[in-house]
Amino acid sequence: MHIHILGICGTFMGSLAILARQLGHKVTGSDIHVYPPMSTQLKDQGIEVIEGYDPKQLSPAPDQVVVGNAMSRGNPCVEYVLEKGLSYTSGPQWLHDHVLQDRWVLAVAGTHGKTTTASMLAWILDQAGMAPGFLIGGVPKGFTTSARVGETPFFVIEADEYDTAFFDKRSKFVHYRPRTLVMNNLEYDHADIFPDLSAIQRQFHHLLRLIPASGQIICPAEDANLELVLTMGCWSEVVKTGFEQGAIQARLKSQDGRDFSVVVDGNDLCDVHWSLTGHHNVLNGLNAMMAAHHVGVTFPHAAEALSRFPGVKRRMELLAEVNQIRVYDDFAHHPTAIKTTLEGARAHIGSRPLFAIIEPRSNTMRMGVHQDALAGSVTTADHVFWFQPAGSDWSLKTLIEKSSVTSEVHDSLTELIAAVIGVVTPGTDIVVMSNGGFGGIHQKLIDALNGVPK
Repeated sequence: MHIHILGICGTFMGSLAILARQLGHKVTGSDIHVYPPMSTQLKDQGIEVIEGYDPKQLSPAPDQVVVGNAMSRGNPCVEYVLEKGLSYTSGPQWLHDHVLQDRWVLAVAGTHGKTTTASMLAWILDQAGMAPGFLIGGVPKGFTTSARVGETPFFVIEADEYDTAFFDKRSKFVHYRPRTLVMNNLEYDHADIFPDLSAIQRQFHHLLRLIPASGQIICPAEDANLELVLTMGCWSEVVKTGFEQGAIQARLKSQDGRDFSVVVDGNDLCDVHWSLTGHHNVLNGLNAMMAAHHVGVTFPHAAEALSRFPGVKRRMELLAEVNQIRVYDDFAHHPTAIKTTLEGARAHIGSRPLFAIIEPRSNTMRMGVHQDALAGSVTTADHVFWFQPAGSDWSLKTLIEKSSVTSEVHDSLTELIAAVIGVVTPGTDIVVMSNGGFGGIHQKLIDALNGVPK
C-alpha cells in the first residue's frame, strides 16, 4: 500500500511514517518545515519527503492519505484530496487501526515531560527484554528511531492532547485506548485549541473513560489540576507518585536530581544514578518506573535501566563545548518547562554563569497567553537573550521591564549571536530553548564560538 502523509515532519507524523514503513508500506510525505532531527531520521529510513503542498504530489493517487493536524482547509493538498474523493484519515486513527489493535498500550500524557517519560518507559521495557513497540514525539538516544512496531504486545506512546485533524477535533490520545496511563502533570497550554484549562481537563477525562477497570493510572500526588480530572470520574486503579506523598516516592541524594532513592512503602528499595538533572525529571523517572512495574518490571531492574538511560535529543542535549563554554539544546514550549529546565541546570552547575537563549515559538506563547509567567521562568539564569518570532501578537520587550535578571530582545539571529559572543566568557553554560529549528542558531552559535567566519 502507498501511504502519503501530509505534514510528515511533525514529531508525531514522522514517527508514524516510520511505523508504516516498518509494516512494509511505501511511504512518502510532504511538509514545509523540514529540519533535523526528524528530516534526517526520515531520510535514513528511505522515506521521500517533498517540500511544499503542490497537489501534483498526489498524482497518481496514493492508496491512503494521512492528514496531519497542522493541515487545514485551504491547503492545496487538502482541497485536492476532498475534491478528488481520495481515501484519507488522521494519524491517530491510522495508528489505532493498523498498529494498536490488540496491543497493551502504555500512554504518557501531560503538559510537560511526555517525550522524556515515554522514552524512559520504552528504554526500561527494552532493557528488561520486553521488546516493546513505541511512538515518541522526539528522538530517544537509546534507539535508532523515534518509533518501531516492536515484537511483543507492549506499545509505549506519547499521548498528546492536541486535536486530531481538521475533521476530528477530539484530542489525539482518545484514539489510543491505553491500559496503562501516565499523566505527568496538567497546565493550561494550546491556547489556539482550548479556550481554558477546564476544556483540557475535559479531554483528559475523556481519556480516563477509556481505561479498563484492570488498567492503571499513574500521576503525581500533588497536582491539583489532575486531581480535579480524577474527581470527574475514574474507574481504574490510581497510583500516586511524589517526593513526600504517594505509593512510590523519591528521596533526593543530590539536589540536582542526578542521584535519588526509590521509596516504596516507606523503604528505600533501590537507587538511580543518572545524567539527567532537575526535580521534574526525577518525577518523570518515578512515573516511568511505576508504569513499567504495571507490566511486570521490578523497581530494582527499572532503576538499573534508568541509571543507563542515555537521554533524548533536544532535552538538555549537550551539542558542543568550545573554550570551556558548553552549548545545550532544549525543547521548550511553556514557561514551566523553561523554569524547571533552568533550575535543574543551575542545581547541577552551581555558580557557573548560565545564559538562556529563548524563542517563545509555540502558538500559545506567540499569542502572549503566558507572557506574565515568562519573566519569572528565567530567574535562575544570569543573562537571557529573547528572540522575537515574526508574527507574534506581542512585543517581548515587555519582559525586560519585568525581569530580575539581565535581559535583552533581538529580532535578528545575527545580532543575537553577536550579542552573546560579545559578553560570554569561558566557563559559561548556554541553553538554547525553542520548540522549532530556531533558524539553525545552534550551529551558527557554535561556529561563532569557534571563530568561524560568517
